[in-house]
Amino acid sequence: MLFALCSSAAAQQAGKISRIGFLDSSTASGSAVLLEAFRQEMRKLGWIEGKNISVEYRFAEGNREPLPELAADLVRLKVDLIVVTGVRPALAARRATTTIPIVMTSIGDPVGAGLVASLARPGGNVTGFSGLAPGLSTKRLEILKDAVPKLARVGLLRPPEASIPRDVQLKEMRPAAVALKLKLEEIETQLDAKGLENAFQTAKQKQVNGIMTTGARSFFTERKRIVELAGKYRLPAIYYQKEFVDEGGLMSYGVDFDDLYRRAAVYVDKILKGAKPADLPVQQATKFEFIINLKAAKQIGLTIPPSVLAKADRVIR
Repeated sequence: MLFALCSSAAAQQAGKISRIGFLDSSTASGSAVLLEAFRQEMRKLGWIEGKNISVEYRFAEGNREPLPELAADLVRLKVDLIVVTGVRPALAARRATTTIPIVMTSIGDPVGAGLVASLARPGGNVTGFSGLAPGLSTKRLEILKDAVPKLARVGLLRPPEASIPRDVQLKEMRPAAVALKLKLEEIETQLDAKGLENAFQTAKQKQVNGIMTTGARSFFTERKRIVELAGKYRLPAIYYQKEFVDEGGLMSYGVDFDDLYRRAAVYVDKILKGAKPADLPVQQATKFEFIINLKAAKQIGLTIPPSVLAKADRVIR
């Protein structure tokens, strides 16, 4: 009888479909490449959508206003876990529930945002991964200066409203620009077609000879258009994610976000199998990559010095 009861319980557990929520401030198409990295790792770990797991996707389409209601909707559905992709989705989920586990894929400064008590001991129901790595923005400025002869002015595209990730980067970049003897022109950018065009027109008016963006999620969503405009205005640019280069951008240096999403899947697996978020430390990015696209360089008439090419992890010819 005992054996029969155990077998029955095991069968029920084996037949259970776990439900997770995915809360993202951007769009389904904009997040597709990172989502696929997450899904692939989940499949490796034995989690197949439609078989033993279901995913409720919620995208705010670049508008922060719906996030609280989208988070509340996932809580009403009684999902087993919520995966979040940025500070605002994470805060919305955290305010919606203190009991459902929340896994962050790539939050800049989770301690500063008030999401966790500390990286080593997060406490509460939130854990995951931090994409903040001190010095990355400074390194991008250095690479851009080395790659572009006579670089003097750098246009920095940033969202118009204040946000924690943006502030962290600006605090790092402003003194770095001074140390490198560069003029940093901060250009507030509306993330629509007209706003992006205006931002590049402003950059030209300010006579910048290089472009960067902050690591705001909204810029990642609009990466294809940003890359096109950088080419149109013949402005050398360095980006914070390789996906910009995949769209034809010139250079990228930063965290391997695919790796963070894969590692987030590992945490999801652990929690679905019984681990508690409070016992899983928030981990920081460990993989970084520098990519150069010589095709893009040729299109804008830029010759990348051999000393810069030698430092690249990958060169697209």
